[in-house]
Parts: sequence; structure tokens; C-alpha cells
Amino acid sequence: MTKSLYKTAQGKSIDMGALRLQNEKVRAVGNMKVNARGDVVDDRGGVVNSKTAQVNRQYNRTHKKSP
Repeated sequence: MTKSLYKTAQGKSIDMGALRLQNEKVRAVGNMKVNARGDVVDDRGGVVNSKTAQVNRQYNRTHKKSP
């Protein structure tokens, strides 16, 4: 596990883990329509597909139960 407390060039401490948690629902910068968690979001920032649902769908697709 990486450390999440860093010192800036000015000597201030920044907790990157807390910063990530604080901004996980903010829309990411770029041309992908996702937030920091990986959820697919619409133009207003509302979650269309959560990352958990995406992972579960992919898991079920690759691990189909045989009848």
C-alpha cells in the first residue's frame, strides 16, 4: 500500500487519500464521461452506470453458469 500523506515544496502536508475520497463523485476532466470512481455520468453529473454495476455485469458475462 502506498503512503497517502505527502509534503509539498512549501512544507505543507497533503493527505491524498482524503482528497480522493472528498472528490470521488466529481466529474473527471477529459473526454470520457466518468467521475473519479469510474462511474459513467451524464452531462449534469448524475450517475448513469455505477462502477460496481459495470464490474458485476462483466463478471456475470465471463462466469456464466451452465444449466
